[in-house]
Amino acid sequence: MQRAEFESANLLADSGYRRFRDRSPDWAARFLVLEGEILLRQGQSKEALGILDRALPSSLRNDDVAVRQLIARGVAHSRLQEFAEAENCLNQAERNAIGKSPQVQAEVAINRGTFFASRYQFERARSEYRLSLKWAEDTNNDYLRSNSLGGLGFASMLQARYDEAIDSFNASLVIAARIGNQSLQAVTLGNLGTCYYRLGDLDRAKELLQQAADAFSHLGMPKQQGGFLNDLGLVSFDQGQFAASASYLQRALSISRGIQDQEMMVNALGNLADLALQNGQIEVAVNYASEALSLSRKTDNPERELEALSTDAEVDVSQQNYHQAENKLNHVIQSATEPWLRWTAESDLAQTYAIQQRFDDADSEFQKGLSAVDEARASLNVEEHRLSFLTSASRFYNSYIDFLVGEGRTNDALRIVEHSRARTLAEGLGLKSAALNSALAPEQISRQSGAVILEYWLKPGQSYLWAVTPNKVALFKLPADADINAAVQDYRKALLSPRDPLDTGNASGRKLYNMLVAPAQKLIRPGARVIIIADGALNNLNFETLIAPTPKPHYWIDDVVLSDASSLALLAGPRHATAPRLKNLLLVGDPTSASPEYPRLPQAATEIDRVEHHFPARARLVLAGAQGTPQAYLASDTGRFSYVHFVAHGTASRTTPLESAVILSPQGDSYKLYARDIVTKPLHADLVTISTCYGAGSRAYTGEGLVGLSWAFLRAGAHNTIAALWEVNDASTAQLMDNLYAGIDRGRDPAVALRAAKLAMAHSDGIYRRPFYWAPFQLYQGSNGTDPKLPPRTPSGDD
Repeated sequence: MQRAEFESANLLADSGYRRFRDRSPDWAARFLVLEGEILLRQGQSKEALGILDRALPSSLRNDDVAVRQLIARGVAHSRLQEFAEAENCLNQAERNAIGKSPQVQAEVAINRGTFFASRYQFERARSEYRLSLKWAEDTNNDYLRSNSLGGLGFASMLQARYDEAIDSFNASLVIAARIGNQSLQAVTLGNLGTCYYRLGDLDRAKELLQQAADAFSHLGMPKQQGGFLNDLGLVSFDQGQFAASASYLQRALSISRGIQDQEMMVNALGNLADLALQNGQIEVAVNYASEALSLSRKTDNPERELEALSTDAEVDVSQQNYHQAENKLNHVIQSATEPWLRWTAESDLAQTYAIQQRFDDADSEFQKGLSAVDEARASLNVEEHRLSFLTSASRFYNSYIDFLVGEGRTNDALRIVEHSRARTLAEGLGLKSAALNSALAPEQISRQSGAVILEYWLKPGQSYLWAVTPNKVALFKLPADADINAAVQDYRKALLSPRDPLDTGNASGRKLYNMLVAPAQKLIRPGARVIIIADGALNNLNFETLIAPTPKPHYWIDDVVLSDASSLALLAGPRHATAPRLKNLLLVGDPTSASPEYPRLPQAATEIDRVEHHFPARARLVLAGAQGTPQAYLASDTGRFSYVHFVAHGTASRTTPLESAVILSPQGDSYKLYARDIVTKPLHADLVTISTCYGAGSRAYTGEGLVGLSWAFLRAGAHNTIAALWEVNDASTAQLMDNLYAGIDRGRDPAVALRAAKLAMAHSDGIYRRPFYWAPFQLYQGSNGTDPKLPPRTPSGDD
């Protein structure tokens, strides 16, 4: 039973009961209690009570099995929303457990903890879980230890303390895996998925939730399977995968109806109502929302009732019942304890006001919602969790920005966009983001940068482009994110194919230019500097490769000097120098092979030689070959170099971007210079060049952009980085880098020098003229001359 092998457990329990019912009432009763516990684990609460309510022989009333019977009855009553009976059973179990075995006392505490947590009595829940953990530690019982840690995580998750919850769940998961307990592993994976969903890490959430749902399906535990299918429906909805969302939610609803789990039904019905509203199916939404609200009032779970009420208010708005919607949403806002529920309700109320042209009231509600988002984000202590968090609030931001654009408040809308941009990066650099107050002056930032700034915001229905010049801010409406994303994906495939897109007249390259650049083309003179602040899929696109139509089709790199930035606030950062402007170089690379997966790069030595010759011997430190280890880089005085250059393999982790790494020479078992370690070494370099594959990263976060090696070096304080969007060719790269530093030798700044090096290839006669060879490398601008704050070190499983 503990290993969730329920079919075998049930056969054994039934066999034991039949064997002893006429020969030993005590043993028969023990097996009967086990049968009830097994049914309970399988989500059959009513059936379990039918067995567990049978009286035990008087000889067992002071036995451990009597306590277990009370525990199981309490859990069954709780799942059936019969909370008074549940609490009575669990209180009696606690009294009867005094003087019993530590395992029984621990099981009482765990189940009382879960009961109190589900009733939102968190301090009582934590007290019980800590008590059960003490019993588990005293008896060295891994099963109870894993359960207790999972319980602490559960309480933290319900309080939206996701950092703490993830730590507890990870500790529980390690133990559950060690003892081979499949059900504990599955529930912990699912709870981790729920935490990552609330943190906005949708990819990781979906992977974990799918594992949990599949595991519970295999184990025959429908209640748990249905709960995580419901969460998968939410993740798919937020990813814009509405057909997949409907499939998950309908399966969850079917399971919940089959086992008569009212709370699960409320969740599935409410989410299906939201989906129906998204698809314009008003009558369908009315039916789902009405049933969800009716059932929620029978669950005695205040947060689920508030969720259902919020959905019902959305239906009221769709039917123009504005007064009813306002009353319901105000109640949700005043009563909700979960931050995401509060800011969602505030967004919905603001939109309700806007429909009625109560614009001041709408703006006030949006501002309250923004404060709720900020408050929830500020509560996170782990930097990686702050990176993903704003994804969970993307619908709120979309609504607020649409409202401001609709009001003609172009600059205010840009201010809200900037409120979400590069928050984690700016905080790490010790910057007070100008986007957080009314001092943001886009035209001044454009003047200061000497560039036209194109800032994008992609969203369903309609996307936006703000073009910022020294004299004005212009807003342009663009197609929906789905249309732009599809074109980017098609063009990426063309850029990586054997043929030159310019020769083939690639339609996606032209289409993207017309979508993204043409609306603002009149504001960009030939030869101008342009800074791109990308969003979503645009983080994976090199705008230099877009095909401009006149006077004849050509790559946009011929017309402008391009670079990328994370936000206007970073571009407005301090301009003072924090290190000597001496031209010197830290050069790391041409590592010895650490494993067959990372063979020695044939042209790495050539690139090392070409780069180092642009610096006199006294002004360079070269860590090449066996000397080029992660430890050697971390031990060097990185802050004194104006240029840092890496020549090596690189990896980009999509699931955990701070695990992206430069592959260097091995020293002991270590050969990876991780992004999470890079951010701990302050830099003041004018330029860090990461001459590796995928140095820019492969994971884009809402507001933060691509996070990987380039982001880590900017976070450490580099003023500019050059990094690759895709796999690079080491022979062409050696030539490109030689030309880059030759341009810097002639006094060109990195953006101009990089463009010149690329143009030399693009207009050559050889194979290197294809953008596959010159276009992967992009220049990313950071803040100028800031003093980075080192992040707090987060313990990991390796420590």
